[in-house]
Amino acid sequence: MEERFIFAMIKCFFISFGVLTGGALFGSLSAYLTGEPPISELILAAKRLRIWAIVAAIGGTFDAISTFEKGIFEASTIDLIKQILLIIAAMGGVKSSLMLISWITQSDF
Repeated sequence: MEERFIFAMIKCFFISFGVLTGGALFGSLSAYLTGEPPISELILAAKRLRIWAIVAAIGGTFDAISTFEKGIFEASTIDLIKQILLIIAAMGGVKSSLMLISWITQSDF
């Protein structure tokens, strides 16, 4: 693998981690300001933001679909494998963020 692709995987991991962690924390802050229980809102927001963190990390759904199309129809398997690895890296960031939030809140997802 080339060096730039490794950097892209690391960026995908941390973007998805940041989107989920930040979104859930700010969602719980808004719950606190409106008088709702912030811990339960933190858990609910983290569950709701999972797929959006992955989509934000890979740069939107259209790029991923066009890369899959190129990999399947034009026999460019390396692009297909790279896109799958980017999605896996983004899923790893989401899972790490969920583990951090479950550790902080002492709850199970």
